[in-house]
Amino acid sequence: MNIIELHAEAWALLAVRRELLPHALLISGQRGIGKFDLARKFAESLLCENPTADAQACGVCSACGWLAQGNHPDFRLLQPDALGEAVSDDSEAGGKKKPSQQITIDQVRALDDFLHVGTHRHGARVILINPAEAMNRSTANSLLKSLEEPIASTLFILVTSESDRLLPTIRSRCQSLLIPQPSQSRAEHWLRLAGVNEAARWLALAGGSPLLAVELGSEEHALLDALIDELSRGCKIDPLSAAAAVDRVVKAEKRPAPLKRMIEWSQKWLFDLTLISEGLPLRFFIAQDQLVRRLAKSSDTASLLAFNRKTIQYKLQCEQPLNTRLFLEEFFLSYAALFRTS
Repeated sequence: MNIIELHAEAWALLAVRRELLPHALLISGQRGIGKFDLARKFAESLLCENPTADAQACGVCSACGWLAQGNHPDFRLLQPDALGEAVSDDSEAGGKKKPSQQITIDQVRALDDFLHVGTHRHGARVILINPAEAMNRSTANSLLKSLEEPIASTLFILVTSESDRLLPTIRSRCQSLLIPQPSQSRAEHWLRLAGVNEAARWLALAGGSPLLAVELGSEEHALLDALIDELSRGCKIDPLSAAAAVDRVVKAEKRPAPLKRMIEWSQKWLFDLTLISEGLPLRFFIAQDQLVRRLAKSSDTASLLAFNRKTIQYKLQCEQPLNTRLFLEEFFLSYAALFRTS
């Protein structure tokens, strides 16, 4: 199952727009549901010379071949450099500058020549911007000039998970399409076809986002397993030992931002504890349902909510240089205080 089948209803709405294209389209929705992949498919279908009956790119024409090779003359992708290449932790050690996490104003200015020459074979011209919230104010204002003066046969597609971070003037000049979260049954079926084992577990932990679930289901789980092992101890947790155990796994992690991911998982764990404490079904850690229910009995909603607010500060701290061991000791000491010992 491809991304179009996962979002069949949204694709049908996009197909309708082929007949009367706006000059700018804002595609939004929660992170990890496949918005960018869907937008890319739409761009490909617009540039394809022989689209199929259901408005998909044929995959065999010259235009599709150019897109596959990354050199179609009427297509531009604007994204942070960090999304286009692997980032090494020691990239600055050898004098190499780390790739930018933002879409730069130079990238937008580089579109000037592209926008003011004729299109190839008098077809469509597409600029895909992902994620649109990666533009700072200067970059967004530079793009705004192009949006305010529409060019014939030119479509800007902006993809975002945080539309409220975009300038109101950017949003007002775009037609909006909200991509909804796919149903659980459809998403689980899609994950099984993608070869993901325990589809329901990973989909729940991903908050219903199928592409994030694919990532979770295919990566190493040493950090997640270590975290669950410590959090599941409740009042019996030894904060210093827990910090030492998780610290070892964090330092062995090869993927970026392990502490940030640990805090995000902890927030979901706390959210589930809070739901259970209020007599509601948990949402994320369905594989640990009975364990979470047992832990919730020795805590209370007020304490859980207070600590959850504290984790917001922990998450911000993760983005700064810090002593990992001391940070984890503080975290687990605060977590242990949530539970009654008798």
